[in-house]
Amino acid sequence: MKVMLVPSSIVTDGEEPSQYLISYLINDSVAIDAGSLGIHGSPSKQAKIKHVLISHTHIDHTATLPIFVENAYEGKSDCVTIHGSETVLENLKGDIFNDRTWPDFVALSEGSAPFLRLELLEPERPLEVEGLKITPISVNHVVPTLGFLIEDSRSAVLIASDTGPTDLLWEYANKADHLDAVFLEAAFPNEMSELASISKHLTPALFGLEVQKLKRKAAVIAVHIKARYRKQILRELSELALPNLQIGQFGMTYDW
Repeated sequence: MKVMLVPSSIVTDGEEPSQYLISYLINDSVAIDAGSLGIHGSPSKQAKIKHVLISHTHIDHTATLPIFVENAYEGKSDCVTIHGSETVLENLKGDIFNDRTWPDFVALSEGSAPFLRLELLEPERPLEVEGLKITPISVNHVVPTLGFLIEDSRSAVLIASDTGPTDLLWEYANKADHLDAVFLEAAFPNEMSELASISKHLTPALFGLEVQKLKRKAAVIAVHIKARYRKQILRELSELALPNLQIGQFGMTYDW
């Protein structure tokens, strides 16, 4: 399985790149979230992505979804399918594809050459697409949000999405046939624990407690690190001294 954290910034003034927007590309044909999906790669490469699973509709996870759909459009019946919970699908129709924020691609997809299809995701009901088995798992965020266990015949990764402390996610991680990596957020520094609690995100201290729930040997890759506090968060993550900790690298292909 190939997984890439889709870049959403460039290196300037010697600074490390930051993750302003959230997208994961799996095997070049499936995406988890679309924060930066529509501004990465050529339209022809984007057209190879046939399935996009949306964890929730916060803007850092959906910002370039309309641009991606437009870029990937080939005027054929074989269009992109966007998968989401009932809440996500209603939000996409009401808040994005509404002729105010963006043209109503849902209504425009009623003909023979649709822009997109919408498909319902149900928590804990696996979906099989492009040779992958993907299980949506409810996590603990301020809006209904799904994490994803993604498996093929040889490997498995867990993408936690945005979450505060949670348990069901780790139950799935611990009972998976095999598990290679967990992508887990560390959004705010420890000194902002109150904001993290209110917004249902993790600090490095909470990150460490969540990792203790993982009973399997797997890489734990820190992502969703708020750009303004990146250096502080990285320092606090390092102080955890977790032997399996990695910091997410953007644009690099992870291969399991």
